[in-house]
Amino acid sequence: MTVVGIDLGSRAVKIALFKDEKLQTKFVFDTFEFYKNYCKYSDGKICVDFGRLELDKVDCVVSTGYGRNNINIDGAEVILELKAHTYGVLWQTKLENFTLLDVGGQDSKVILVQNKRISDMILNDKCAASCGRYLENMAKVIGMSVEEIKNFSQNPLELSSTCAVFAESELIGKVSEGYTSDTLAASINYSLFRRIKPLIERFQSEKLVVTGGVASNNGFLDFIKRETSFKEVVVPPDPQINGAIGCCAYALAKVNKIIMF
Repeated sequence: MTVVGIDLGSRAVKIALFKDEKLQTKFVFDTFEFYKNYCKYSDGKICVDFGRLELDKVDCVVSTGYGRNNINIDGAEVILELKAHTYGVLWQTKLENFTLLDVGGQDSKVILVQNKRISDMILNDKCAASCGRYLENMAKVIGMSVEEIKNFSQNPLELSSTCAVFAESELIGKVSEGYTSDTLAASINYSLFRRIKPLIERFQSEKLVVTGGVASNNGFLDFIKRETSFKEVVVPPDPQINGAIGCCAYALAKVNKIIMF
């Protein structure tokens, strides 16, 4: 059985293909480029062109993500992001109890999972300073990329502004005061951590699983390890495509009649 999972994110589109219950192929596209190159208009709706993706022999398609209600994928089942990301972690880590943190391009999600079931959750899609886009914008201010700032966590400054727009102005002020790029990069990571810390601390468990692009940010992870009480911080093998993997895992669970929630 061949299953495709699609996570239509605000900044990136992630695709996973399972064959015989194993992850076989994965893609990550810039969202704009994906819509431009792999979608087409048909009967007034936007449809994914699976032929261009060379995924035309598919038994089942499940989609989720920021754009799940804007893109018409012929024959696909649409599921909520919370469900997709939880299934993704269950499949990737085999854990049964954990707190899940997923930092997306325009929102952040924290999910408490107990005995393989969602027991509580928080979705923060109102504050731009607690999502991945914040890191992108702040990194540009100091002339670095998100990839470059991810390894810095030493001696951060505390940026007091709670608004993403004002935080950029505050950071520019720190640049003019002569602080090094290393310190400013650490400060950016710490600023994101401070905004997310109250969310993850509401759902205490022994293990915190981190997914999304921020899962590769070692500086951000260092702050979690140093300043929270989680005994272990777990990053799945494929954190950025976790939602797409979860779509596939959901489809397989449904076929095997082991739906968990």
